[in-house]
Amino acid sequence: MFSRLKFSALLLCATSALADTIGPVATITLANKDIGPDGFTRPASLINGEHPGPVITANKGDQIKINVVNQLSDPNQERGATIHWHGLFQRGTNFMDGVDGVTQCPVAPGNSFQYAFNVNQSGTYWYHSHFGVQYCDGVRGALIVNDPSDPLKSLYDGEYHEVASSQLGVVSAADSTLINGKGRYPGGPSVDLSVVNVVQNKRYRLRLVSISCDPDFMFSIDNHELTVIEVEGTPVQQYTVNTIHIFAGQRYSVVLNANQTIGNYWIRALPNSGNNNLSSTFAGGVNSAILRYQTAPVADPTSSQQTTQIPLVEADLRPNPAIQAPGQSQPDGADDIFNLDLSFDPTSFLFSINGTSFKPPSVPVLLQILSGALTAQDLLPAGSVYTVERNKTVQINFPSGLIGGPHPFHLHGHAFSVIRSADTGSYFYDNPVVRDVVSIGNTPGDIVAIRFRTDNPGPWILHW
Repeated sequence: MFSRLKFSALLLCATSALADTIGPVATITLANKDIGPDGFTRPASLINGEHPGPVITANKGDQIKINVVNQLSDPNQERGATIHWHGLFQRGTNFMDGVDGVTQCPVAPGNSFQYAFNVNQSGTYWYHSHFGVQYCDGVRGALIVNDPSDPLKSLYDGEYHEVASSQLGVVSAADSTLINGKGRYPGGPSVDLSVVNVVQNKRYRLRLVSISCDPDFMFSIDNHELTVIEVEGTPVQQYTVNTIHIFAGQRYSVVLNANQTIGNYWIRALPNSGNNNLSSTFAGGVNSAILRYQTAPVADPTSSQQTTQIPLVEADLRPNPAIQAPGQSQPDGADDIFNLDLSFDPTSFLFSINGTSFKPPSVPVLLQILSGALTAQDLLPAGSVYTVERNKTVQINFPSGLIGGPHPFHLHGHAFSVIRSADTGSYFYDNPVVRDVVSIGNTPGDIVAIRFRTDNPGPWILHW
């Protein structure tokens, strides 16, 4: 086994600077390869030999067809594989959601599987393996669905896709942060950093995608403000900040106005955890990339981090046009309310929800349903399946303060209204943010509450 297991990374890229751009119809190949993006070589599982994988692009209304060829062979890494299309609802195609043990069996080595589904959403998404912790070894990439009539287009002159990725083992901590597939680790070599090139006085849409396994990041660009215009596929009222706290699986579109003096500026992504003081330093270009204005010298920046932070506050995000939270405007105003009890067993290193740890069954839940099992008592894994009626309003209450947090939770097949954000102590029913990944916070005794309509039948997993 290798000692430096994983790295954490944030990627900020122009479309032309990303690995490859493919889609909406393509073939991708999963295979093992040694890579050293931070100067230290380690085994990885890659898509088309690249990390991150190619950016998949499509237009709203397209049919996406991605043939996945599994050539994974490293016995020390996961060799089965699935691909989940994170944030896409899969209406009518639940069987394409790509979750091992829920909607399908994994694709075995030497075999292939074609995912085919229509996409009637637009925005910023990503795709990744949903088999074990395989995506932590590199099976992941950005997925961008464009709307030809996007009303946000008038707000910017050009576009960058920013993929924030973090690779972390189940127990091990990250050694480095990568931005656009490049980075440095504390005490390591001064390898090249990623560069985002801009032209002075142009406005750029930056798509920030956290494909992290565990760490969350504090993201900023020296001397520049960021105007949030989209959250996980939902346009929002313009909201200007200079610091964004982004969690695994979350996505933001922001507009960067390149209105500063021509030069080089640090792009910073500070993780909340890591080895060798990774979570507390930018020394030597650690946790960093470079924003470079046209005609600026090719050199590391000398800019300083903002002394005054204008942080993104989730509860201040407002969908545009407005979206009223489903149900009644009161804490118990849903048809079904689930109060989750979250715990961690330090002996088994397993987390549990309401006393049960999820273990993928040998027969996927979808196949069990198609075979006649319809109640929670009939479905495996026992204790991990909850049934809800169609066209109901469901509320889920998460307790904050779980060990190792703050943790993000992701719901497949739906977007939800966050009626109580972490660390606010208040409920919001009038146009709260709509997303599919929410942080449950770190304050013991607090709760985070979400609501959604059960308007998309099928087995859908809720997890962090």
